Amino acid sequence: MNRHLGKTILTYATALFLSGCSGDKKDNLMIDTKNETINEKVNQLISKMTIEEKVGQMNQYNGFWDVTGPVPENGNAKKKYEHLRKGWVGSMLNVRGTENVKEVQRIAVEETRLGIPLIIGFDVIHGYKTLSPIPIAEAASWDLEAIEKSARIAAIEASAAGINWTFAPMVDISRDPRWGRVMEGGGEDPYLGSKIAKARVKGFQGDDLSKNNTIAACAKHFAAYGFSESGKEYNTVDIGTATLHNIVLPPFKAAVESNVKTLMNSFNELNGVPVTGSSFLQRDILKGKWNFNGFVVSDWASINELIPWGHAKDKKEAAKIAATAGSDMDMEGNVYIEELVNLVKNGTVKESILDDAVKRILTVKYELGLFDNPFRYCDPENEKKSIGNPKHHDAVLDVAKKSIVLLKNENNLLPLKRSGQKIALIGPLANDKNSPLGSWRLASDDNTAISVFEGLSKYKDNSLTFEKGIDLVEGATSFTQPLKINNTLNSSEVNKALQIAKSADVVVMVLGEHGFQSGEARSRTEIDLPGLQQELLEKVFKVNKNIVLVLNNGRPLAIEWADKNIPAIVEAWQLGTQSGNAVAQVLYGDYNPSGKLPMTFPRNIGQIPIYYNHKSTGRPNQESHVFWSHYTDSKNTPLYPFGYGLSYTTFKYSNLKIHNKKASVNDNIKVSVKVSNTGNLDGKEVVQLYIRDLFGSITRPVKELKGFELIELKKGETKTVEFSLTKKELGFYNSTGDFIVETGDFEIFIGGNSSETLKDTFYLTE
Repeated sequence: MNRHLGKTILTYATALFLSGCSGDKKDNLMIDTKNETINEKVNQLISKMTIEEKVGQMNQYNGFWDVTGPVPENGNAKKKYEHLRKGWVGSMLNVRGTENVKEVQRIAVEETRLGIPLIIGFDVIHGYKTLSPIPIAEAASWDLEAIEKSARIAAIEASAAGINWTFAPMVDISRDPRWGRVMEGGGEDPYLGSKIAKARVKGFQGDDLSKNNTIAACAKHFAAYGFSESGKEYNTVDIGTATLHNIVLPPFKAAVESNVKTLMNSFNELNGVPVTGSSFLQRDILKGKWNFNGFVVSDWASINELIPWGHAKDKKEAAKIAATAGSDMDMEGNVYIEELVNLVKNGTVKESILDDAVKRILTVKYELGLFDNPFRYCDPENEKKSIGNPKHHDAVLDVAKKSIVLLKNENNLLPLKRSGQKIALIGPLANDKNSPLGSWRLASDDNTAISVFEGLSKYKDNSLTFEKGIDLVEGATSFTQPLKINNTLNSSEVNKALQIAKSADVVVMVLGEHGFQSGEARSRTEIDLPGLQQELLEKVFKVNKNIVLVLNNGRPLAIEWADKNIPAIVEAWQLGTQSGNAVAQVLYGDYNPSGKLPMTFPRNIGQIPIYYNHKSTGRPNQESHVFWSHYTDSKNTPLYPFGYGLSYTTFKYSNLKIHNKKASVNDNIKVSVKVSNTGNLDGKEVVQLYIRDLFGSITRPVKELKGFELIELKKGETKTVEFSLTKKELGFYNSTGDFIVETGDFEIFIGGNSSETLKDTFYLTE
């Protein structure tokens, strides 16, 4: 069946039932709906739907059979297949490829009573086939245009494979690197996180959602999942309302203001209520105060999980709680489809709750253009042309280079000399083509990353020798299975690495986490170098101290020994398809590193949670005696602060000016600073502005990021960077969620990271 025929059938079926026909009768009765608004079309369609069909739109199934093969004959797959044919399925996830999507869409369009198309969801987290850096790495670029472009490429490839909805971006703020899902987000800061949320939503959704190369975005996880207690996955959350409104919610609000079409709730509880069943979050704040008009999807079977949480005694009660609370679509939970029809028919759940959810779901489908042409995402020629396009590889290489953070560079060990050097490349990740792809890359092919060895090998005028030294993992690696970390030292392999290190001018060691050691269900109680890597690092250091440590990881690591001893450290995260090329180009200076940390690096596990925008406490600094807020065995300061990152050149900040040092709450506070490139190379710098409200009705953080600008300076060049602060930046949310601006004394900080800044003050009046 061709795409145009599909459009004709859908228009026919929809028009038929909007005109009042029922049952299976097929007439030639047609009506013109072209001039009606989406709202009118949706309302008319809902008026013709049965309760079963309404609940069906709220039901999402995972791909449950090989759609190009025979239809299921028994079991759960057969039941789901029959539901699909009856119109009792509103969405499917994990169905991809134009051939597969076209077939499930054909069933929805041709074989159901109303011919309502499916919305097809998939986890497109940092790319589809061509992978960008993991999201926390992209956040380290602080380059909003590059982040938006990365999401745009992901949307182009995913939409070409038949997908029209991604479960991204994750906008959870988190302060705990033990939580594996920090790799999916934008870090610890709500201001930076909000900017990134907007960029990713725009990248996925574009300027016109009805185009066939855009996909609906989904801001997740609503809300507070990043504050899971002890950094443990699927755990409880217990935070105050000030933290909720000022830290957790701003990126979600930014996504809603950017017209994100869907939100996903999360697995955690908040204030004693699992958030899938939270009316406070979903009805009062999201759909009430924020006037969100898209729909909310549960996380995987999270409605069912109201039962083990102890919030619902059975599926019937879980369905009632979740639907009433505003969870519009049940992801692979079977709760709505099994229980909700009877709950409505017996009056336990109002049908108006269904109508609200279905209206939201159908509206997004209309906005995607699925009612005009349900097969708009099913063009095999576009699929071949778009997926893996060479231009996409160029773009992800660009953002990968921008994501790398230079943490240390004593004696200018970097960049590497281009000729005449003997380089020893050591480490279990140095020649790995799979781990650098990172977690959450379901549609990509294994072992398709450019390794660091491959990247460095392109520089022919140096001698490059590789030995892995140790293995990081044992056996196969899988997204769905736990990894087995190698703890057996092979003396022969270690000795080979030591031999090449002894004779080398420079040793490049690639260490860190395997790509599947971070992500969902990858919480860790220790965040140092796993396995035998620390031992290998120390052994190599004894024979050659000229080490460049390249870190591959999905979270901040505790690397205090390395910071004390290793002269050059490069945070290279997991950079996706073009990893090795990006690392090599930075190491050789073809790209001057410009990344800044979006999350604080702790000295040790005992400091966690550690973050820059903490409160002062009542005893912040009284070192003359022991009775102040500190550790007896470690400094309070981080190993590397939020916003930190070096360059191969140097920058000097001077002449900080606040142009109106006494201003009213309705004024714009003008701030400027001079930034000079004082080194020998051209470079980029992220100029960061922080504020402190010194005295407030609720205590305020010691610093809050409220502005940044990525600038490029030629060597010797000076630029004046200007900022404008309004009440939006100067205010905050009180404990009840009301935004307020208070008068009084403020401090302004500007610098290249959250610790090293210039400072001045101003006074805000009414």
